[in-house]
Amino acid sequence: MATATRDTSHNRSAGRSLRIGLWVAQIMLFVMFAMSGVMKLATPIAQLAAMMPWTGQLPEGFVRFIGLVDLAGGIGILLPALTRIQPRLGTLAALGIIVLQILAIAFHTSRGEFGVLPLNFVLLPFAVFVLWGRARRAPILPR
Repeated sequence: MATATRDTSHNRSAGRSLRIGLWVAQIMLFVMFAMSGVMKLATPIAQLAAMMPWTGQLPEGFVRFIGLVDLAGGIGILLPALTRIQPRLGTLAALGIIVLQILAIAFHTSRGEFGVLPLNFVLLPFAVFVLWGRARRAPILPR
């Protein structure tokens, strides 16, 4: 009987750790993508190009669109979970971030911009973790 209690306690602890890890990953992704999105939407292209050369070599409309995509991904990864309104949108946002990171890795690799890839290779597993965790292990229930 003591073993059963210990196993249950361990499962609760693992569940709590998983939920905490998911919230930390969601908050980190929110911060990164919201900041990136706002920067790409609000910063003049000349200033952006000094930080990210590709932004000065592509049409401004494309850069601003990517800013909107980043901002939507950041908001989508966190807000539905916080409000518990349509929380499945958070898993869709995680999937969108995964696709975005794969495309970004291909884009930057094709341009020889290997210095920016470490960030993509950090964000990608966080998004995969959120997708897996919120879709399979610790989904947020709607109100």
